[in-house]
Amino acid sequence: MAGLAKGLAVIEAFGETSSQLTVADAARLTDVTRAAARRCLLTLTDLGYLTHDGKYFRPTPRMLRLGGAYLDTASLPVLAQPHLVAARDALTESVSLAVWEDGWSVFVARAEAERIVSTGVRVGARLPGHCSATGRALLAGLTDDEVAAFLARGGRERRTVKTLIAPEDLTAAVEAARADGYAESDEELELGMRAMAVPVKDARGRTVAAMSVSASSARVSVAEMRRDFLPVLIEHATALGRML
Repeated sequence: MAGLAKGLAVIEAFGETSSQLTVADAARLTDVTRAAARRCLLTLTDLGYLTHDGKYFRPTPRMLRLGGAYLDTASLPVLAQPHLVAARDALTESVSLAVWEDGWSVFVARAEAERIVSTGVRVGARLPGHCSATGRALLAGLTDDEVAAFLARGGRERRTVKTLIAPEDLTAAVEAARADGYAESDEELELGMRAMAVPVKDARGRTVAAMSVSASSARVSVAEMRRDFLPVLIEHATALGRML
């Protein structure tokens, strides 16, 4: 079972920093010995999950089965997809659903708008909880102690000159998200992009996910997002919550 844990850690290392890893990379990212990392990589290669060119190991399409097992059976992404599509069609912007995972906002479903330039967000991707709209909407659903524990970790990356990283600023942003019922990220993740997210709450009032929309700052202003986008997000997030 220890070997299984090491193998899963190696699998998770792909995509965090690179689409390809050497033995040394895998050992460093998973905090195991080079020998253990090499055994895991070679086993995954034998099983068809990786390819090896003599130096780099890369995932194969078989790796999609691991994530697909969740996406094909999880009720939340399945129930959310029609609402994401409807919201996308109403807004002509990409709409996503994310859940909270250890300080990150992880996307589990998405309806992509047809545009030449994509935001790069995809199902399975994760964004920092402190500067993403979905992250703040999900943080707003946590208790004060949980938010304080998250902020106490430190290590927050300043992605742009607009990124908030000070604990007092982030606390204020989370409190505003709770009071307003939505969260925003205005060019904090990437200059030229802004996003808005609302919580998806189950029958007990617990925040289980966040529904978001992202758009180019050159195309949509913050005021327009609040006026035009927010009602659509609330409508579909509320409808999804009723289904849970």
